[in-house]
Amino acid sequence: MKITDIKATTVTVPLEAPLRHANGCHWGRFVRTIVEVETDEGITGLGEMGGGGESAESVFRAMKTYLVGRDPSRIEEMRFLIANPSGSLYNNRTQILAALEFACLDILGQKWNVPVYEILGGKLQDKVPFASYLFFRYPNPKDGSGEVRTIEQLVEHAKDLKQRYGFTSHKLKGGVFAPEYELECYRAVARELDGDSFRFDPNAVWSTEQAIWFGQQIEDIKNDYLEDPVFGLNGMRRTREKVRMPLATNTVVVGFEQLAANVLNTAVDVILLDTTFWGGIRQCVKAAGVCETFQIGVAVHSSGELGIQLATMLHLGAVIPNLSFAADAHYHQLVDDIIEGGKFKYENGAIKVPTTPGLGIKLNREKLQKYSELYKRLGSYPYDQDPLRKGWTPTIPNNRWADPQDARTPEIAF
Repeated sequence: MKITDIKATTVTVPLEAPLRHANGCHWGRFVRTIVEVETDEGITGLGEMGGGGESAESVFRAMKTYLVGRDPSRIEEMRFLIANPSGSLYNNRTQILAALEFACLDILGQKWNVPVYEILGGKLQDKVPFASYLFFRYPNPKDGSGEVRTIEQLVEHAKDLKQRYGFTSHKLKGGVFAPEYELECYRAVARELDGDSFRFDPNAVWSTEQAIWFGQQIEDIKNDYLEDPVFGLNGMRRTREKVRMPLATNTVVVGFEQLAANVLNTAVDVILLDTTFWGGIRQCVKAAGVCETFQIGVAVHSSGELGIQLATMLHLGAVIPNLSFAADAHYHQLVDDIIEGGKFKYENGAIKVPTTPGLGIKLNREKLQKYSELYKRLGSYPYDQDPLRKGWTPTIPNNRWADPQDARTPEIAF
């Protein structure tokens, strides 16, 4: 079997409301690039990458000169072919590799009539538990619904997600407002959902001193972990010395060199594996094996996925024995998807692992076309900008916080 073509289509899919974070905002939608790898046997595999537009589509078109005519089963060779760590120093292709690896695994599963998890060693669980992903949110630009800015709005949002999806672990994305205000918010959610577990992520914009202070204030809460309170291994290490809870990261350990450094001089207790950021499902399985050896915790990170990447997260979660925590997913914030059958369904806070061949999902061509046209109309948005604070940027550590009393609604195209 040989690869005959690679196609890429950028889409934008609406969210319930714009999601605020430490560096800016998701402006009411996610932009993703859908990748299709075709073969001479009529089998097409699916991949997905964050971001998109002409630049991403042209990159995948360029990959045809590397991959057309090659066997899609030779995935390890493909890793060095397009993302050799020395050859691609000036052209980081890790996320491109990930999307192509997803598609090749999907092809092989269809060819061999097995789910991807069988290729990866067989599943250890039939479903993967997920945490709620709580964001401060601007109102929906279309109807004004969904704002999360006050403590009361956040608590109601958390209760609603628990009621709708059955989550028993809850993650709050912070770094938007001053740490003192976000501490009140976090403690209020923990009081209201007493008995569940919690995690907090300010996206690494605090000083080490702020991180230590905040961590010490929440030691009485049932915390899964404190995620990326500061940026850098040494800052994490200093925080870890003075805070009595696990620290987690998806920013300072995102490759094997950093993982080795963390093993030799531990700064992080839980590694958040991302099938895109690490370069594919197989790379995450390898990293999970290292973490298993050194008894470092593992969780699954979310990078704003649609159904294709969510399927890769499910297959990953199914095969690693040391998935110690509920996975993250932005997925419930989406209003739709581009896969047949609509969005994956949550049951008691978990999603079943697909059991049909390959990744277990198919493209809905009408939805792909619809959200491709929407992207062409709306274009991209600056992820690292706040629509209400023109020209603003956070410093590291940050002292330019948003005001929770500011009830203005940004104008966002939809």
